[in-house]
Amino acid sequence: MWWRNKKQAAGLDLEKSVAPKGAPKMAAGQKRFLAPEVLASIQSLELLARSVVEGFISGLHRSPYTGFSTEFAEYRQYMPGDDLRYLDWKLLGRTDRYYIKKFRADTNAQCHILLDASASMKYTTSSITKLQYAQFLGASLAYLANKQQDAVGLIAFDQQVRTHVPALSRTGHMRTIFGRMEQLEAGNETNLSKMLHEAAERIYRRGIIVVISDFYDEPEEVIKALQHLKFKGNDVIVFQVLDRNEIEFDFTEPVLLEDSETEEQIHVMPDILADGYRQAMSAHIEELREGMAKNKIDYELLTTDKALDYALYSFLSKRANQ
Repeated sequence: MWWRNKKQAAGLDLEKSVAPKGAPKMAAGQKRFLAPEVLASIQSLELLARSVVEGFISGLHRSPYTGFSTEFAEYRQYMPGDDLRYLDWKLLGRTDRYYIKKFRADTNAQCHILLDASASMKYTTSSITKLQYAQFLGASLAYLANKQQDAVGLIAFDQQVRTHVPALSRTGHMRTIFGRMEQLEAGNETNLSKMLHEAAERIYRRGIIVVISDFYDEPEEVIKALQHLKFKGNDVIVFQVLDRNEIEFDFTEPVLLEDSETEEQIHVMPDILADGYRQAMSAHIEELREGMAKNKIDYELLTTDKALDYALYSFLSKRANQ
């Protein structure tokens, strides 16, 4: 668990934090299928991603996808098999009719997944670690982007780049993405800000950057690094992944906490420490959230017990507004 200089405090409304406004209601069976503990039983990350995305799309009442093309031509009625990226969800909301936007000149985008694989990501008090959840999320978003004909790239890191797969759209490329992501294990201490700066220099063509991390770094430095990505012309979407207990700190008995990156240990009495910890964690999250909002960086807080439909809907919504 990460705890350095962050001794607890005021709770967050996690339901409000996680569920994007206007998110569609999914069938009960679908929510169960998208639950992380169910997904963990699927051995193949590629199969998991395909199952999540196809299940999500099939249960979506309205899609917020719009195209990236700059020259809009006309509408036509939606037909099964059409690219959901071009479904006009605003028109659907007003008229309850499904129409596709047609464009004269379409260009594919690039989507890079930046995935934190540092030691703190192995923390869990549930059935899956933060890293596993990040892998599920990253794989699903990669599959979704590829399904929309976008070139997908991957950069995984701790205090250095662990793997880098450039964004491509050729046959077989996604197997490389899934394979590299599947092999990831929590590594060393993180240097998130430095790695984001390095990613900004490695990625030459502008596109969508999805950052998945627990964001245990100084918020001011993180925001500067994300600004670097924005300055290079990228649209940045951030998913902060935390174990629920990292926010709520609901331990009831004396506990030995260990910093998963430095292995430093400390004995704590929850009844003494809890309020201060929650306040500090809440302040850390709010500083990140406010800094990203000021810089027009899309931000979503996810806990590892949350179904992935929240994240997928958020991703779709952000793309709709581009």
